[in-house]
Amino acid sequence: MITDPHFFGYGSLVNRATHSYAQAHPARAQGWRRTWRHTAGRDVAILTAVPAPGVQIDGLIAAVPGGDWAVLDEREVDYDRLLAGDSVLHETGLSPAVSIYSIPETKHPAAPAPRPVLLSYLDVVVQGYLREFGEDGARRFFDTTDGWGGIRDDRAAPLYPRAQRLSTAETAFVDGELHRMGLNALP
Repeated sequence: MITDPHFFGYGSLVNRATHSYAQAHPARAQGWRRTWRHTAGRDVAILTAVPAPGVQIDGLIAAVPGGDWAVLDEREVDYDRLLAGDSVLHETGLSPAVSIYSIPETKHPAAPAPRPVLLSYLDVVVQGYLREFGEDGARRFFDTTDGWGGIRDDRAAPLYPRAQRLSTAETAFVDGELHRMGLNALP
């Protein structure tokens, strides 16, 4: 049996409303941690996964039909697509090759100061985690992500191109977690 290659999503790709990869399943990547990368070429931080022995992160794997990576590679243009090897655990019953998108620290020049995280982007990511992993899983997202700078509140006029409308409960959860972490949203 031939199995399409898969990607492991750990940010906005966890939110199924942001993509059309129907064959998606919860998974966990061992030896990875998320961090906000602050680069000189962007006004906002970019979420990436970096190798981190002893750490694991939740996410989704999804099949890339026919191994046609063009659309996904264009979406993730700032990243390198790396084979994840056997670090991704899932219960699909398949043994696909799984790739993970990562931005090495040396890929882009570092920003002179931390960049803010777009709240519209964070909302999309956390909405995905709430739907896939519940509140405990969404809280683990916050706890297994480093590099937090400020938060840029763009909810009223989202700058993130795949922004989603959150329910009142989802919005309250995001705001509560930001408060728990001592992060304030600024305009």
